[in-house]
Amino acid sequence: MTKQMTTRQQARVPLSRDRVLRGAMAVADAGGLEGLTIRSLANELGVKPMSVYHYVANKDEILDGIVDMVFSEIELPSADGEWRPELRRRAISARAVLRRHPWAIPLMQSRTSPGPATLRHHDTIIGALRAGGFSMEMTAHAYALMDSYVFGFALSEAALPINGPETVTEVAEGMMHLFDPAAYPHLVAFSVEHVLKPGYDFGAEFEFGLDLVLGGLERSVTGDE
Repeated sequence: MTKQMTTRQQARVPLSRDRVLRGAMAVADAGGLEGLTIRSLANELGVKPMSVYHYVANKDEILDGIVDMVFSEIELPSADGEWRPELRRRAISARAVLRRHPWAIPLMQSRTSPGPATLRHHDTIIGALRAGGFSMEMTAHAYALMDSYVFGFALSEAALPINGPETVTEVAEGMMHLFDPAAYPHLVAFSVEHVLKPGYDFGAEFEFGLDLVLGGLERSVTGDE
């Protein structure tokens, strides 16, 4: 199918705010936020740039809209479940969503015009913590800690030059010439004995750390040492 045919088919689909925002998300997924402009969005939709302005006022409204769409993709804890497994499931889902949309990581906490999915997300997490026995103060501590871990891990994962276990050896071996064993003995040992072992996956560290965070929060709310 030629690009011209694809553009004609897109043009036959009526524009809507939802279609505009989904197009913006596709542009951001493909090239990051720096590639998202009204012109690039119009090209993605197969329309003229001025047509976009019938549905969104400016780029800020686009960013607010696509951040809300990212929040809508994250699984929320069930009100009927126990807080720890439910929030664990939510954290794992959030990491998976941010892997699909890494451009969203710096925006998720920075937008000041939250949409309904964003508000529902925050309300549900707070509700799950409160139902689990967390005081208001501990709810604030717990939410901040969990999101610091999830977003921080997602940011590190997105910045790494590796993309899954299959790329670790190639990237690490390309860096090993910089590691003087006499100057950096611990780093060399860690790289050779752990990172360069078959099947190493940085992403596997996520659930180990997540369980430590959740375990610490559980002890804090139950009073167990």
